Amino acid sequence: MADAITWGVLGTATIARKYVIPAIQSSGNGQVRVLGSREPDAARGVARKHGIQRVADGYDAVVNDPYVDAVYIPLPNHLHRVWVLRALNAGKHVLCEKPLALNAQEAKEMTEGARDADRLLMEGFMYRFHSRNRRIFQMAAHGRLGTIRLFRAAFCYRMDDALLTSGSNFRLQPAEGGGALLDVGCYGVSAARWFFGRNPAAVQAQAEYHVNGADIHFTGSLRFDGGGLAVVEASFTSALQQTFTLAGSQGVIELPHDAFIPWDKDTVFSVRDVDQESGETVTVPGADEYRRMVEHFADAALGRIPLEFYPEDSIRNMHVLDCLAEAARSGKTIRLHSEQNPVESP
Repeated sequence: MADAITWGVLGTATIARKYVIPAIQSSGNGQVRVLGSREPDAARGVARKHGIQRVADGYDAVVNDPYVDAVYIPLPNHLHRVWVLRALNAGKHVLCEKPLALNAQEAKEMTEGARDADRLLMEGFMYRFHSRNRRIFQMAAHGRLGTIRLFRAAFCYRMDDALLTSGSNFRLQPAEGGGALLDVGCYGVSAARWFFGRNPAAVQAQAEYHVNGADIHFTGSLRFDGGGLAVVEASFTSALQQTFTLAGSQGVIELPHDAFIPWDKDTVFSVRDVDQESGETVTVPGADEYRRMVEHFADAALGRIPLEFYPEDSIRNMHVLDCLAEAARSGKTIRLHSEQNPVESP
């Protein structure tokens, strides 16, 4: 059995250049063989910096390379479906940036494509692989907080005024999967479902919209059967917020503003018992969550372990995002389809 896989990467997006390519190159079970770009001259500098053997003109050469085992897709959201399906049809495993798709129907089609091709497909929610979040999940699962009652998450940042004014960035283009909900709100929705272990029964939402039609300031509330509630905030127009709080009947866990992307420094969280105003600060050693994600995916592709969460979970997440978007547009409470299958857990 092989002890490593070869990767192909589609494009030179910031997330690929700064985080995922370095994570793959430093991993113990993978290496990037080819970087595909529609601007190959610019991509050659990235390839030289990271020791990538080959630069391809465009993306087809990557997905059709017989020596590539897995493809990483960091393209704009509206391109995920087409290139995921092409890579799967070419016999490649696929790790795709979040959100997996523009909507639940696309995610379902992509999941069926992976099943038909007998290949792995996973959405790149790297936060699930950080040791701090995994520790918090285990503490909650083992009753440290009692019954989980409330989850709050915020992932907000202020977009450059010139970008907001021009509206040219794909994050501000609805047809390209733009909007704060899909860009950063997807983290909070994913985490809420992870900690509650199921989809919500109903959602409500409010949003402010760019003149292009993309949501740029968003709040959503989620109601879970059994009495659990969640609040998710996402914004392109507020100061930095990147945190979550998990409150139970017997305690609370709170994170500083590095909840989803803590880089590789040591991390902390606080735990308070039911009546405490101040509690214990817990320190967790730093970790590269991107590297842990790609190593997990490579081990699964090598047949050593199962994936920790499957694309079926991404369909459920997209279903909630679809309903939140509808709730914000309509001003109505949206009740979800019956989706109570447990969320995959570590």
